[in-house]
Amino acid sequence: MKVIATEIPGVLILEPEVFGDERGFFMETYRRDRYVRHGIPQDLVQDNLSYSRRGVLRGLHLQWPHPQGKLVQVFGGEVFDVAVDVRRGSATFGRWVGVRLSGENKRQLWIPAGFAHGFCVVSTDALFAYKCSDFYRPETEFCVRWDDPDIGIEWPLDGKPDLSPKDLEAPLLRDIPAARLPIYAETASLC
Repeated sequence: MKVIATEIPGVLILEPEVFGDERGFFMETYRRDRYVRHGIPQDLVQDNLSYSRRGVLRGLHLQWPHPQGKLVQVFGGEVFDVAVDVRRGSATFGRWVGVRLSGENKRQLWIPAGFAHGFCVVSTDALFAYKCSDFYRPETEFCVRWDDPDIGIEWPLDGKPDLSPKDLEAPLLRDIPAARLPIYAETASLC
């Protein structure tokens, strides 16, 4: 497995080894000992799967308290996936990393706990998988506006995205009370 560091410490692009021939391919999508060696928590406790069509944008979502680190991957189609550092006190607060994930490139992205996460579908449709480090707790979830000008994400969209009502109403990062945001901790930066 190849691990590529991004501009934000702790956010990792992972390229699992793929074994293929004319019949198809085989790959390990998760092997705990390998992922732990690279700072991904030992316990990933929940798997999620979503299906979306072109132009759907989901995000930017996070939970606090009870943050979720997320190992994400696309099984079919292609998305532009984004992690935004919203941890109070972080040197990279408000910065983002964007990566194209697809069924073809088989890349994964590790998004540490305390980051906002979102993606937009750039293919006809996409099948998107998440492995999470904590359980989903709807009472702790909130959103950051997908087009926050202070963050400046360069979404590869043609026109307006298809958003949920929750995402349409999300506030700008600067309008979220600081006490509502995750706290940066050196030891927590990788998990």
